[in-house]
Amino acid sequence: MLRLVIHRALVAIPTLIIVSMMIFGLQKMLPGDPVLAMAGEDQNPQVIAALREQYHLDKPLPTQYALWMGDVLRGNLGNSLRTGEPVRELIAQKLPVTLQLATFGLLIAIGIGIPLGILSAANRGKAIDYGANVLALSGMSIPNFWLGILLIFLVSVRWHLLPSSGYVSPGEDLWMSVKTMVMPAFVLGAALGAQLMRHTRSAMLGVLRTDYIRTARAKGLLRGTVVLKHALRNALIPIVTVLALLFGELLAGAVLTEQVFTIPGFGKLVVDAVFNRDYAVVQGVVLVTAVSFIVLNLLADVLYVLLNPRLRRA
Repeated sequence: MLRLVIHRALVAIPTLIIVSMMIFGLQKMLPGDPVLAMAGEDQNPQVIAALREQYHLDKPLPTQYALWMGDVLRGNLGNSLRTGEPVRELIAQKLPVTLQLATFGLLIAIGIGIPLGILSAANRGKAIDYGANVLALSGMSIPNFWLGILLIFLVSVRWHLLPSSGYVSPGEDLWMSVKTMVMPAFVLGAALGAQLMRHTRSAMLGVLRTDYIRTARAKGLLRGTVVLKHALRNALIPIVTVLALLFGELLAGAVLTEQVFTIPGFGKLVVDAVFNRDYAVVQGVVLVTAVSFIVLNLLADVLYVLLNPRLRRA
């Protein structure tokens, strides 16, 4: 197991280097000049030159990249070009909000996707199977922002059941925090639940065709016992590992959802930074997101080995 983790970590190093180069290079392609925005309306040439020197923007791109990476390796993601706040502190403030939203969305996705996948596989070719597949395709096809706007109109404006937008910390008011999270979490979880349903159905169909399942049926075991006790236990091995990767998709997919529901999380932070041409914040947020994906991939590999006895023995 330790060898697997070390091997995956070594493979992740060049991946991170390539990702960091892409983040830095693509960031420079954004239109506009943040220094001109920081200099104010007068745009004094001396002020502009001083700002470029302060943020190393007067140096060649390879030198800028080397200086930025040196700071990153020391745990310094720089300061916001707009507010002057350390990017690390901004991320520390916003990331817990997105993690809370992603966790709620993952729970909703599990509650939707796994039961529907089991029902669909156990009733292959029947009306339940077709209905579950239609729901899954609908969930994957409907854009998050459209579903979010529709929920706001129906649930908040017409029925007055939940707050239409905003965020309340669990430390301030736990019940209100849950209420503000229900709709955005459902928007995220619906799309993810559709993917999870397809994964669960595929895994279950593969297990239900095995010899030991046919033997269990031949012994006269109840259908529910065969499906839930014998088939599901083995089908969950790939599903659990997929969940780690899907959680990373939730973090990335929260961008539009946080904008629609005005949630001050990770996604809204990066969108505001792009519009404000705040290079340091965009670079820091995207880099943290990329590292999160790599860590979740490593976690998925480790979980698969832990859950699969044959790979553990190998």
